Amino acid sequence: MRSIRTGWLKSLLATALLAGATGIAATAAHAADLLDTVKQAGVLKIGIEGTYPPFGYRGAKNELEGFDVDVARAVAGKLGVKPEFVTTEWSAIIAGLQAGKFDVIVNQVSVTPQRQQALDFSTPYVYSAAQLIQRKDDRRQFKSLDELKGHKLGVSLGSNFNELAKSVPGIDVKTYPGAPEYLRDLAAQRIDAALNDRLMINYLIKTANLPLRPGAELPGANSQVAIPFRKDNPKFAQAIDRALDDLRRDGTLAKLSDKWFGADVTKPLK
Repeated sequence: MRSIRTGWLKSLLATALLAGATGIAATAAHAADLLDTVKQAGVLKIGIEGTYPPFGYRGAKNELEGFDVDVARAVAGKLGVKPEFVTTEWSAIIAGLQAGKFDVIVNQVSVTPQRQQALDFSTPYVYSAAQLIQRKDDRRQFKSLDELKGHKLGVSLGSNFNELAKSVPGIDVKTYPGAPEYLRDLAAQRIDAALNDRLMINYLIKTANLPLRPGAELPGANSQVAIPFRKDNPKFAQAIDRALDDLRRDGTLAKLSDKWFGADVTKPLK
């Protein structure tokens, strides 16, 4: 019985060691799965809203265009694969990434500690800040939210800027469904200023065709935009960062930024 039990134990130990080795190999394979899957398929699936100009929207020919669309295509090109866009509402886009409906999101996703707990991020490819909008004929120069105490400030309902504005007591914060509504009220002198992302300001003013001008960028309200993807894919993370680094070095990111914003928004803010 002793020899039989010993043999059984040896067999059980061997099986356990084999299973452990297989598990380690599977874990290692899983860590590289996303890059391997993308390379094998020859396609990078990209989550994007498709309704957020000038970052990603459908143009006159109903084809996707915009800054993020161009960046995503350039990244896919550096990876040696084709881009495949999957349009998704913002409210469901991160859940869609986690569910594997696409490989990355290229849709002005700001890096936050909360998001970093659930996702991995590339190095930032956009650096932005909150910025005020004022009327052209308004000689006042608001340089901070504190200077807007006792004044009316327009923001989009549910936006980060709504929370930022309400964090300063004394500002009469007016919420609107979106930018077109508060820009019209600003031009009509119903509010004193509006607040949005600096990347959007020139585009909003240009398309609104109203007598408005960019105001001051607000100190301490900076953000970094990067490309999120599912965790535990180190080879994929290195490949995405390498692609972005190449696009910085060869001037592509700067050219795309100038094309859409008339300035280089891909460098860290001073």
